[in-house]
Amino acid sequence: MNEFTEALRMWFETLPTRDVMLNTRWGWPMAESIHFIGLSLLVGTVGMFDLRLLGVAKQIPPAALHRLIKYGVAGFIGNVLTGICFLSGAPDQYIYNWSFRWKLVFLTVAGLNILVFYSSFFRRVRDLGEDEAIPVGARVVGAVSICCWIGVITAGRLLTFYRPYFADGKYIF
Repeated sequence: MNEFTEALRMWFETLPTRDVMLNTRWGWPMAESIHFIGLSLLVGTVGMFDLRLLGVAKQIPPAALHRLIKYGVAGFIGNVLTGICFLSGAPDQYIYNWSFRWKLVFLTVAGLNILVFYSSFFRRVRDLGEDEAIPVGARVVGAVSICCWIGVITAGRLLTFYRPYFADGKYIF
């Protein structure tokens, strides 16, 4: 790969979480459990809100569901922290893995989508009552969000199936 990728891999190997992930019986399983719980919180809360944007459960005001987003944010923070633990434990299995790279693409698009929502549609959606129509742009944001999180989950699951290996002095995918 390139120098930046190799430097990034080597940096992740210096993190103190590497020792916990590789040299304890509980490090990896605990991180996996926290990662799953975080993902459940994230997709559960954000997914419900996105479905409301798409017109499901119209009797619930969007502001009522939006109050749950803080739990999704907490889940996302847990996922970022455990993701760093995974990266420190086996950086080559992530950094050189195309599934991981797709996961990062989906996360980036999801992040940009959040920026679009909060900068363009949130105030209008927040003030809507039950059974009021969601603006078309906000519905698009909801659809993009759901697609991104499905992409993140799928790419994350495929990580274990598409592991790069080291041969002839380079990583092969």
